[in-house]
Amino acid sequence: MSALPNVLTVAGSDSGGGAGVQADLKTMLALGTHGMSVITAVTAQNSLGVQGAWELPAEAVRAQYRSVVDDIGVQAVKTGMLASAELVETVAELIAGTDAPAVIDPVGVSKHGDPLLAASALDSVRTKLLPVATVATPNLDEVAQLTGVRVESADGMRRAAAALLEFGPRWALIKGGHLPGEAVDLLTDGAEEHWLRAARHDNRHTHGTGCTLASAIAAHLAHGRPVPQAVAAAKEYVTGAIAAGFALGGGIGPVDHGWALRRQ
Repeated sequence: MSALPNVLTVAGSDSGGGAGVQADLKTMLALGTHGMSVITAVTAQNSLGVQGAWELPAEAVRAQYRSVVDDIGVQAVKTGMLASAELVETVAELIAGTDAPAVIDPVGVSKHGDPLLAASALDSVRTKLLPVATVATPNLDEVAQLTGVRVESADGMRRAAAALLEFGPRWALIKGGHLPGEAVDLLTDGAEEHWLRAARHDNRHTHGTGCTLASAIAAHLAHGRPVPQAVAAAKEYVTGAIAAGFALGGGIGPVDHGWALRRQ
């Protein structure tokens, strides 16, 4: 084991550096962990959108995962873009055999609305991937895809969380950032609730927020923090990253993963 906790991201590559594996590794570094990666897909992506995506073979994903976990070890795993049912099922099987908390970000579409998960893979996410999740972190569009529950207010987040928990994750984090007003998220395991609130920043440069939040949760879990503390700390980190988001290219720029390091 390294001097720092080891955190593994299993996700797609964002050639523009704002989301995906690139965002995950920056977050892990900023939060005092050693980031490692399993690439599931390569995208041609910039601030304007996704121009192309190519998933890797399941055997390549499995080989990367085993190479890292069997030699280096891991204290937390985070998933992002998994693209297909075959990759979802492969990754779910690998995580099930790993003794580490898993943060599942069920990525369905990019910030620009480009599809990143085949519709045929949704059932595999429900039945294979969510049951191995320590924390599942869907946004409102993703939770509607997975459960059919459409959230139009903070009160509806309870119903969405309950529907998601039926698929087996230990904790559900329903991200309410697409609702008007405060940026409110609900974390629950079905018994206790934690409402996480933050001011909404007037900043359009928010590319990579979901990846960043899930990676931050994984980093804090790797440090040994309980789930509610890990999620609250991750929420604080991503809120600061959104506030410091910056223009890049001609479209939506990324959040700033280094803001906390500069503050220190």
